[in-house]
Amino acid sequence: MEVLRVENIVKQYAGHTALDDISIGTKKGEIFGLLGPNGAGKTTLIRVINQIIGPDSGKVFLDGKPIHPEDVAKIGYLPEERGLYKKMKVYDQVMYFARLKGMGKVEAKRKIDHWFEKFEITSWYNRKVEELSKGMAQKIQFIITVLHEPKLLILDEPFSGFDPINAQLIRNEILELKKNGASILLSTHNMNSVEEICDSIALIDQSKLILNGKLAEVKKEFKSNTYAVQFKGMTFGFANALFADFSLEKSEQIDEDRAVAYVKLLKGNTLNHLLKTVMPVVEIESINEVIPSMKDVFIQAVQGKKGGNDE
Repeated sequence: MEVLRVENIVKQYAGHTALDDISIGTKKGEIFGLLGPNGAGKTTLIRVINQIIGPDSGKVFLDGKPIHPEDVAKIGYLPEERGLYKKMKVYDQVMYFARLKGMGKVEAKRKIDHWFEKFEITSWYNRKVEELSKGMAQKIQFIITVLHEPKLLILDEPFSGFDPINAQLIRNEILELKKNGASILLSTHNMNSVEEICDSIALIDQSKLILNGKLAEVKKEFKSNTYAVQFKGMTFGFANALFADFSLEKSEQIDEDRAVAYVKLLKGNTLNHLLKTVMPVVEIESINEVIPSMKDVFIQAVQGKKGGNDE
């Protein structure tokens, strides 16, 4: 069963449509990437899920039941714009938010101690937030988000502002939360993070859902029948052999007599046909199908949609 299900959500502001019939779902133990350009509608959707604003139409379900205001306690939300009280001491602040989520004082203290020891920040207990660096404050915000062990986590740009070491620390914790059964909705512009940890993705652009599905399947849809061929021999001879049945997209010289060529199959030709064509003129060292990165998919999907709207 899906932990979160969003069905046919529509939200408008003074004639502007922020969300246009959006439907997505996340399962237990899944990291779901919510992607889109700035202004696409991602933040509005997150606010609808969190009960901060209501939709004009459509429904949000948590564990198969319509979501209610009290269900927010089952959600951990890490907003892109962090919200900590600067004059408050770190420990007091984490305890305050834990109590707001319904945790008892003894349980909260035990879990606060656990997370502070895990992140090696026990010396921060009595420091004020205004004394912390941006990265340090973000660690505190992350702990507040996960402390009550929510079944649904909504993380908006969770790696923003972290150095590579701490970004890896947070990434590992997110994967551990997934392993323990949390459903995680990850909103980010960092396509490398999407590649590394997301199981499924949805791409919203101009308020509409334009991609939705398993990461591997979405990338497969955007394959262009192109192969990276590494060979030893003359690039000129390789290119001439291709003639009209293949398209040489680009080539990169490795050293004096070795290169990698990116070849697109045309007219229903197969990989075997490509090999038979070029093997008489060069020595093939390796050949691999080119799978698009999420950055490539993002750009193609968004630009293709905009191009379609212009026609």
